[in-house]
Amino acid sequence: LFFEGFFLHACLIFALGAQNIFVLESGLKKQHPLTVSFSCFFCDFLLIMLGVAGAGSLFAAFSQLKIIVGVIGIFFLVQYGLTKIFMTSETLSEDSSQLVKRSLKTSILLAITFSILNPHAYLDAFILIGGYSTKYEVLNDRMYVGLGAAIFSLVWFLFLSSASSVMKPLFSNARNLRFISACSGLILLFLSFRLGQDVYGWIMEGPHSSILVKNVQYPQPAGLLFSAILF
Repeated sequence: LFFEGFFLHACLIFALGAQNIFVLESGLKKQHPLTVSFSCFFCDFLLIMLGVAGAGSLFAAFSQLKIIVGVIGIFFLVQYGLTKIFMTSETLSEDSSQLVKRSLKTSILLAITFSILNPHAYLDAFILIGGYSTKYEVLNDRMYVGLGAAIFSLVWFLFLSSASSVMKPLFSNARNLRFISACSGLILLFLSFRLGQDVYGWIMEGPHSSILVKNVQYPQPAGLLFSAILF
């Protein structure tokens, strides 16, 4: 049960998202990568456990929730993306000790924001992982599936932050950091555009378009993998 959830989440989390980009950037700039990784993991853990406990029915009953979260997420990604694009070289090259001292609280808040203001995180946790776990009637069994999925989040975030820190020497000057910052900002703007398309689709689908958790069934591993790839 544990490894079912573990590999299920592996199929979902590999996609390039704002949360993954933020974890990579935190590792690259040495801005509390472990704290960021564990903050993102904690958010994923809460969402996944709520999902396997049946919280997906909340999205089914109130489809407007994902639209509200999506709209807030769009504004956040646009604002943060523009900030990264227009960040000055002076800001990027300021003293590293001052940067770390200033950004501890900010890093935690941003990690939580990137994790929570992402409607796809709710769809993954509530609909896909939560929906898959409903094939087990016993709550304990569903919790094991959720725990496996959550642990993969921790492994993945630690891998991202550790792997990115290896590339630190490549970006030791302000010019390279400026390039990385601009690229990150452009990707975040692209993700905000894609999220906007999704939100527009949800609005056009109407109030009765939510997927009920009980209708999400994956009878075979091949079907589960195929559905995850399509999602």
